[in-house]
Amino acid sequence: KDIQFIDSYYYNKLETNRFDSNVGKFVGYTAAGVRQAEIWNKDPSLIASEAAQREAVCLNNVGIDYQVA
Repeated sequence: KDIQFIDSYYYNKLETNRFDSNVGKFVGYTAAGVRQAEIWNKDPSLIASEAAQREAVCLNNVGIDYQVA
């Protein structure tokens, strides 16, 4: 539960939007990012794909990271 997957998008060194696995949707931080997040949030397959990345990337590698530490 304490492991979080974040997929951030940047334009000109400014974060425009991000997917946060704890929130479960895209969040926009600029005017363009808010519009894009609204479009992406309407696509359930994209949300499911991003949410699945938490399990595929984070949970798969957490055991490896703890062994090294």
